[in-house]
Amino acid sequence: MDYFQYVWDQLRSIRAVDVLDILLVAFIFYYIFQFMRKRRAARLLAGIVLLIIVLLISSVAQMKALNFLLTNVFSVGILSLIVVFQPELRSFLEKVGGTTFRNIRGKLDNGQEAVMKAAIREVCIAAEYFAQTKTGALIVFERSTKLEDHVRTGTVLDAGVSAFLLENIFFKLAPMHDGAAIISNGRLHAAGCVLPLSTNADIIKELGTRHRAGIGMSENSDAIVVIVSEENGIISVAVEGELQRGYNRRTLEMTLCTLLLTDDAITGKVVNRVKGTFTRKGNGKKKD
Repeated sequence: MDYFQYVWDQLRSIRAVDVLDILLVAFIFYYIFQFMRKRRAARLLAGIVLLIIVLLISSVAQMKALNFLLTNVFSVGILSLIVVFQPELRSFLEKVGGTTFRNIRGKLDNGQEAVMKAAIREVCIAAEYFAQTKTGALIVFERSTKLEDHVRTGTVLDAGVSAFLLENIFFKLAPMHDGAAIISNGRLHAAGCVLPLSTNADIIKELGTRHRAGIGMSENSDAIVVIVSEENGIISVAVEGELQRGYNRRTLEMTLCTLLLTDDAITGKVVNRVKGTFTRKGNGKKKD
Protein backbone atom coordinates (compact mmCIF):
# COMPACT_ATOMS: atom_id res chain seq x y z
CA MET A 1 0.00 0.00 0.00
CA ASP A 2 2.87 2.34 0.78
CA TYR A 3 4.26 1.71 -2.71
CA PHE A 4 0.96 2.53 -4.42
CA GLN A 5 0.58 5.61 -2.26
CA TYR A 6 4.06 6.72 -3.29
CA VAL A 7 3.21 6.21 -6.98
CA TRP A 8 -0.05 8.12 -6.56
CA ASP A 9 1.74 11.00 -4.85
CA GLN A 10 4.26 11.16 -7.69
CA LEU A 11 1.50 11.19 -10.32
CA ARG A 12 -0.33 13.97 -8.49
CA SER A 13 2.85 16.06 -8.44
CA ILE A 14 3.15 16.03 -12.25
CA ARG A 15 2.50 19.48 -13.70
CA ALA A 16 1.31 20.40 -17.17
CA VAL A 17 4.77 21.79 -17.94
CA ASP A 18 6.28 18.38 -17.06
CA VAL A 19 4.02 16.68 -19.60
CA LEU A 20 4.97 19.28 -22.20
CA ASP A 21 8.65 18.77 -21.36
CA ILE A 22 8.38 15.00 -21.90
CA LEU A 23 6.47 15.43 -25.17
CA LEU A 24 9.06 17.87 -26.53
CA VAL A 25 11.96 15.57 -25.65
CA ALA A 26 10.13 12.61 -27.22
CA PHE A 27 9.44 14.66 -30.36
CA ILE A 28 13.11 15.70 -30.65
CA PHE A 29 14.34 12.12 -30.30
CA TYR A 30 11.72 10.88 -32.77
CA TYR A 31 12.64 13.56 -35.32
CA ILE A 32 16.36 12.79 -34.95
CA PHE A 33 15.69 9.07 -35.31
CA GLN A 34 13.58 9.58 -38.45
CA PHE A 35 16.23 11.87 -39.91
CA MET A 36 19.15 9.54 -39.19
CA ARG A 37 17.40 6.23 -39.95
CA LYS A 38 18.03 6.17 -43.71
CA ARG A 39 21.37 7.93 -43.74
CA ARG A 40 24.97 6.81 -43.43
CA ALA A 41 25.12 8.53 -40.02
CA ALA A 42 22.80 5.86 -38.61
CA ARG A 43 25.61 3.31 -38.85
CA LEU A 44 28.05 5.64 -37.13
CA LEU A 45 25.49 6.29 -34.40
CA ALA A 46 25.04 2.54 -33.90
CA GLY A 47 28.80 2.20 -33.46
CA ILE A 48 28.83 4.97 -30.85
CA VAL A 49 25.99 3.29 -28.91
CA LEU A 50 27.96 0.03 -28.97
CA LEU A 51 31.03 1.80 -27.56
CA ILE A 52 28.91 3.30 -24.77
CA ILE A 53 27.62 -0.17 -23.87
CA VAL A 54 31.19 -1.51 -23.81
CA LEU A 55 32.21 1.41 -21.59
CA LEU A 56 29.45 0.60 -19.10
CA ILE A 57 30.40 -3.08 -19.08
CA SER A 58 34.08 -2.24 -18.54
CA SER A 59 33.12 0.00 -15.63
CA VAL A 60 30.94 -2.63 -13.94
CA ALA A 61 33.45 -5.44 -14.59
CA GLN A 62 36.36 -3.19 -13.45
CA MET A 63 38.31 -3.60 -16.70
CA LYS A 64 40.63 -0.74 -15.88
CA ALA A 65 42.67 -0.61 -19.10
CA LEU A 66 39.63 -0.74 -21.40
CA ASN A 67 37.69 1.70 -19.22
CA PHE A 68 40.61 4.16 -19.20
CA LEU A 69 40.91 3.98 -22.98
CA LEU A 70 37.19 4.48 -23.66
CA THR A 71 36.86 7.22 -21.03
CA ASN A 72 39.59 9.23 -22.74
CA VAL A 73 38.02 8.62 -26.16
CA PHE A 74 34.65 9.96 -24.97
CA SER A 75 36.30 12.95 -23.26
CA VAL A 76 36.88 14.42 -26.74
CA GLY A 77 33.87 12.68 -28.27
CA ILE A 78 31.64 15.75 -28.58
CA LEU A 79 34.13 17.56 -30.79
CA SER A 80 34.68 14.40 -32.83
CA LEU A 81 30.93 13.96 -33.29
CA ILE A 82 30.59 17.50 -34.60
CA VAL A 83 33.33 16.82 -37.15
CA VAL A 84 32.02 13.38 -38.18
CA PHE A 85 28.35 14.37 -38.38
CA GLN A 86 28.89 17.85 -39.84
CA PRO A 87 26.96 17.22 -43.11
CA GLU A 88 24.09 15.53 -41.28
CA LEU A 89 23.93 18.22 -38.58
CA ARG A 90 23.81 20.98 -41.17
CA SER A 91 21.10 19.20 -43.15
CA PHE A 92 19.12 18.51 -39.96
CA LEU A 93 19.20 22.15 -38.81
CA GLU A 94 18.28 23.41 -42.29
CA LYS A 95 15.29 21.07 -42.44
CA VAL A 96 14.08 22.03 -38.95
CA GLY A 97 14.36 25.72 -39.80
CA GLY A 98 12.73 25.18 -43.18
CA THR A 99 9.76 23.33 -41.69
CA THR A 100 9.24 26.08 -39.12
CA PHE A 101 9.40 28.73 -41.82
CA ARG A 102 6.84 26.94 -43.98
CA ASN A 103 4.47 26.67 -41.03
CA ILE A 104 4.72 30.41 -40.39
CA ARG A 105 4.50 31.37 -44.06
CA GLY A 106 1.42 29.25 -44.81
CA LYS A 107 -0.03 28.84 -48.28
CA LEU A 108 0.95 30.75 -51.36
CA ASP A 109 -1.21 33.69 -52.35
CA ASN A 110 -3.29 33.48 -55.53
CA GLY A 111 -0.72 35.25 -57.72
CA GLN A 112 2.18 33.08 -56.56
CA GLU A 113 0.09 29.94 -56.87
CA ALA A 114 -0.83 30.76 -60.47
CA VAL A 115 2.83 31.33 -61.37
CA MET A 116 3.85 28.08 -59.67
CA LYS A 117 1.08 26.11 -61.41
CA ALA A 118 2.22 27.44 -64.77
CA ALA A 119 5.83 26.50 -63.97
CA ILE A 120 4.79 22.99 -62.95
CA ARG A 121 2.78 22.54 -66.13
CA GLU A 122 5.71 23.60 -68.32
CA VAL A 123 8.11 21.32 -66.43
CA CYS A 124 5.76 18.36 -66.91
CA ILE A 125 5.45 19.07 -70.65
CA ALA A 126 9.24 19.21 -70.92
CA ALA A 127 9.66 16.05 -68.80
CA GLU A 128 7.31 14.16 -71.11
CA TYR A 129 9.39 15.27 -74.11
CA PHE A 130 12.63 14.28 -72.36
CA ALA A 131 11.19 10.84 -71.55
CA GLN A 132 10.17 10.29 -75.17
CA THR A 133 13.54 11.39 -76.58
CA LYS A 134 15.60 9.89 -73.72
CA THR A 135 17.15 13.23 -72.87
CA GLY A 136 18.70 13.51 -69.43
CA ALA A 137 17.35 16.32 -67.24
CA LEU A 138 17.70 17.51 -63.66
CA ILE A 139 15.23 20.15 -62.45
CA VAL A 140 15.13 21.46 -58.87
CA PHE A 141 12.18 23.23 -57.26
CA GLU A 142 13.43 25.43 -54.42
CA ARG A 143 11.25 25.59 -51.32
CA SER A 144 12.14 27.15 -47.95
CA THR A 145 15.84 26.18 -48.02
CA LYS A 146 17.62 28.74 -50.18
CA LEU A 147 19.93 27.30 -52.82
CA GLU A 148 22.11 30.32 -53.61
CA ASP A 149 25.30 28.34 -52.96
CA HIS A 150 24.32 25.99 -55.77
CA VAL A 151 23.05 28.80 -58.02
CA ARG A 152 26.54 30.31 -57.98
CA THR A 153 27.94 27.15 -59.59
CA GLY A 154 25.77 27.68 -62.68
CA THR A 155 24.48 30.50 -64.86
CA VAL A 156 21.79 32.85 -63.54
CA LEU A 157 18.90 33.22 -66.00
CA ASP A 158 15.95 34.65 -64.02
CA ALA A 159 13.54 33.74 -66.80
CA GLY A 160 9.99 32.51 -66.99
CA VAL A 161 9.66 28.74 -67.01
CA SER A 162 8.77 27.30 -70.39
CA ALA A 163 9.04 23.82 -71.85
CA PHE A 164 10.79 25.23 -74.92
CA LEU A 165 13.49 26.89 -72.78
CA LEU A 166 14.05 23.72 -70.73
CA GLU A 167 14.31 21.64 -73.91
CA ASN A 168 17.03 23.96 -75.17
CA ILE A 169 18.91 23.91 -71.86
CA PHE A 170 19.00 20.10 -71.69
CA PHE A 171 19.66 19.55 -75.39
CA LYS A 172 22.55 17.07 -75.53
CA LEU A 173 24.92 19.49 -77.27
CA ALA A 174 23.99 22.51 -75.13
CA PRO A 175 26.76 23.77 -72.80
CA MET A 176 24.56 23.58 -69.66
CA HIS A 177 22.86 20.22 -70.25
CA ASP A 178 24.96 18.32 -67.70
CA GLY A 179 24.01 20.62 -64.83
CA ALA A 180 20.75 21.21 -62.96
CA ALA A 181 18.10 23.85 -63.56
CA ILE A 182 16.86 25.55 -60.39
CA ILE A 183 13.34 26.99 -60.22
CA SER A 184 12.68 29.54 -57.48
CA ASN A 185 9.32 31.24 -56.85
CA GLY A 186 7.98 29.91 -60.14
CA ARG A 187 10.86 31.32 -62.23
CA LEU A 188 13.85 29.61 -63.82
CA HIS A 189 16.52 31.07 -61.58
CA ALA A 190 19.63 29.32 -62.92
CA ALA A 191 20.86 26.44 -65.09
CA GLY A 192 24.03 24.38 -65.38
CA CYS A 193 24.26 24.14 -61.57
CA VAL A 194 26.35 21.57 -59.73
CA LEU A 195 24.53 19.59 -57.01
CA PRO A 196 25.99 17.54 -54.14
CA LEU A 197 26.12 13.79 -54.76
CA SER A 198 24.43 11.45 -52.31
CA THR A 199 26.75 9.26 -50.25
CA ASN A 200 24.00 6.71 -49.56
CA ALA A 201 25.57 3.29 -50.17
CA ASP A 202 22.15 1.64 -50.61
CA ILE A 203 21.36 3.40 -53.89
CA ILE A 204 21.17 0.85 -56.68
CA LYS A 205 24.14 0.73 -59.03
CA GLU A 206 22.00 1.31 -62.12
CA LEU A 207 21.44 4.92 -61.07
CA GLY A 208 24.10 7.26 -62.39
CA THR A 209 25.53 10.61 -61.36
CA ARG A 210 22.40 12.56 -62.35
CA HIS A 211 20.20 10.53 -60.00
CA ARG A 212 22.77 10.64 -57.19
CA ALA A 213 22.93 14.42 -57.54
CA GLY A 214 19.14 14.67 -57.37
CA ILE A 215 18.95 12.46 -54.28
CA GLY A 216 21.84 14.35 -52.69
CA MET A 217 20.07 17.67 -53.25
CA SER A 218 16.90 16.35 -51.59
CA GLU A 219 18.96 15.03 -48.66
CA ASN A 220 20.66 18.37 -48.04
CA SER A 221 17.57 20.58 -48.46
CA ASP A 222 13.78 20.45 -48.68
CA ALA A 223 13.91 20.91 -52.46
CA ILE A 224 11.85 18.79 -54.85
CA VAL A 225 13.98 17.33 -57.65
CA VAL A 226 12.67 16.02 -60.99
CA ILE A 227 15.05 13.66 -62.79
CA VAL A 228 14.74 12.17 -66.28
CA SER A 229 17.01 9.26 -67.14
CA GLU A 230 19.15 9.59 -70.24
CA GLU A 231 19.35 5.80 -70.61
CA ASN A 232 15.70 4.73 -70.39
CA GLY A 233 13.65 7.94 -70.20
CA ILE A 234 12.18 7.11 -66.76
CA ILE A 235 10.90 10.18 -64.88
CA SER A 236 11.74 10.25 -61.17
CA VAL A 237 11.15 12.59 -58.23
CA ALA A 238 13.50 12.91 -55.24
CA VAL A 239 12.01 14.13 -51.93
CA GLU A 240 13.65 14.00 -48.50
CA GLY A 241 16.34 11.62 -49.75
CA GLU A 242 13.78 9.20 -51.25
CA LEU A 243 13.57 8.52 -54.99
CA GLN A 244 10.25 7.53 -56.56
CA ARG A 245 10.35 6.43 -60.21
CA GLY A 246 7.99 5.73 -63.08
CA TYR A 247 6.01 8.97 -63.46
CA ASN A 248 4.21 10.15 -66.58
CA ARG A 249 3.09 13.69 -67.33
CA ARG A 250 -0.21 13.38 -65.45
CA THR A 251 1.12 11.74 -62.27
CA LEU A 252 4.13 14.07 -62.22
CA GLU A 253 1.89 17.14 -62.36
CA MET A 254 -0.35 15.74 -59.61
CA THR A 255 2.65 15.05 -57.36
CA LEU A 256 4.35 18.41 -57.91
CA CYS A 257 1.11 20.31 -57.30
CA THR A 258 0.56 18.41 -54.06
CA LEU A 259 4.13 18.94 -52.88
CA LEU A 260 4.49 22.58 -53.86
CA LEU A 261 0.99 24.05 -53.54
CA THR A 262 -0.56 22.43 -50.47
CA ASP A 263 0.17 22.10 -46.77
CA ASP A 264 0.69 18.36 -47.22
CA ALA A 265 4.29 19.17 -48.07
CA ILE A 266 4.80 20.13 -44.42
CA THR A 267 3.86 16.70 -43.10
CA GLY A 268 6.45 14.83 -45.14
CA LYS A 269 3.91 12.10 -45.98
CA VAL A 270 2.85 13.25 -49.40
CA VAL A 271 4.95 10.73 -51.31
CA ASN A 272 3.07 7.87 -49.71
CA ARG A 273 -0.24 9.46 -50.70
CA VAL A 274 0.57 9.68 -54.38
CA LYS A 275 2.25 6.29 -54.77
CA GLY A 276 -1.02 4.78 -55.92
CA THR A 277 -1.10 7.07 -58.97
CA PHE A 278 2.16 5.78 -60.41
CA THR A 279 2.17 3.93 -63.69
CA ARG A 280 5.34 2.19 -62.55
CA LYS A 281 6.78 1.94 -59.07
CA GLY A 282 10.28 1.88 -57.70
CA ASN A 283 12.81 3.65 -55.53
CA GLY A 284 16.49 4.26 -55.24
CA LYS A 285 17.18 1.12 -53.22
CA LYS A 286 15.94 -1.67 -55.44
CA LYS A 287 15.64 -2.47 -59.11
CA ASP A 288 12.55 -1.73 -61.16
